[in-house]
Amino acid sequence: MIDPFAVRGDFPGLKKKVYGKPLIYLDNPATTHKPREVLDAVNNFYANCNSNIHRGAHYLSSHASEMYETARSTVQQFINARSSREVVFTRNATEAINLVAHCFGALWIGEGDEIIISEMEHHSNIIPWQVLCEQKKAVLKVLPFDDSGILQIESLNSLITEKTKIIAVTHVSNVLGTINPVKEIVAAARRFGVAVLIDAAQAVGHLSIDVQDIDCDFLVFSGHKLYAETGIGVLYGKKARLELMPPFQTGGGMVLSVNVHRSQFAKTPYKFEAGTPNIAGALSLKAAMEYVENRGLNAIGEYEQALRGYAESMLLKISSLRIYGTADQKSAITTFSIDGVDSYDAATMLDKLGVAVRSGYFCAEPALKHYNCNGALRAGFVFYNTQQEAETLVRSIANVITMIRG
Repeated sequence: MIDPFAVRGDFPGLKKKVYGKPLIYLDNPATTHKPREVLDAVNNFYANCNSNIHRGAHYLSSHASEMYETARSTVQQFINARSSREVVFTRNATEAINLVAHCFGALWIGEGDEIIISEMEHHSNIIPWQVLCEQKKAVLKVLPFDDSGILQIESLNSLITEKTKIIAVTHVSNVLGTINPVKEIVAAARRFGVAVLIDAAQAVGHLSIDVQDIDCDFLVFSGHKLYAETGIGVLYGKKARLELMPPFQTGGGMVLSVNVHRSQFAKTPYKFEAGTPNIAGALSLKAAMEYVENRGLNAIGEYEQALRGYAESMLLKISSLRIYGTADQKSAITTFSIDGVDSYDAATMLDKLGVAVRSGYFCAEPALKHYNCNGALRAGFVFYNTQQEAETLVRSIANVITMIRG
């Protein structure tokens, strides 16, 4: 059972006031606030363990290296990967997707080959595949969704051909909140021998993720949406895939030996981690995962779903407000627009009332263009948000409408 008032005490950032009003932070799909455990992990590293990793024989380097690899093992267990060697640390989900597009594309994408994405993808899971298709003269296909925000999975059988090499799809839409049946998508792909990448940026920390059960080839997410710090992300890849793929970047830390004519690359995952990594970020991710596991992922998910449902039940009573994404399987994301009100103007006015929401396209323009929508508002609820905050959001929206329309 989640007590949001007890949880809030763990997050120093939530105590802030804006314009003299208590902060109501609902921009969680963009980035979450950080609990003390995460802040302490970062501070402890720099205060007591600061050193580069995998390069030194001295105590601090050895200790930092051990902590970094322990963080990798924590990620492995959190997503139930078979081996920690299937976990690659990146800067974020965006870099992880670009890594796969570049390295997978180098081996398996050629002229005339096909890549499938969905209409509801974040730009980070659209543009890398567009660029790859342009470079390789490949074909990009799009899996559509209906007006309720449900992917038309039955269309996969007609979209997939013998030339299809990979399907890249989001687990949870950052606009519609739809929880996609990724296991079903992977099963459909398997019948044709097609690889699958799952963008789990909006799923991690809210849903239990088991990569072995999903059976995806790749899965990516960012730490900063999981209560960790910015600048740390994860690429999960099946070991057989990663071992065949060439490095994404080259330099120190990803080699076994170097001479002036030829270099021998390190094994997976190290060949994908060139240069000094975000060591503190990896430790913050470990702390964040332990934090949500201690609270209980199932309890977190149930609480967030209930709070989103409570907020939407009130929002639906505002006649001039439209909610985008009404799938039965939906996360705690509510995206909406107000008739005749610019989304940026509304968000700015809500900010003055202490309510932080996101406005615009949320880096997923095709999803909103599906509805001929030129910008919307998004509230994302997590387990430190309260019913009172949801009520304040609704009252504030009503106030904004009154102020604009008089």
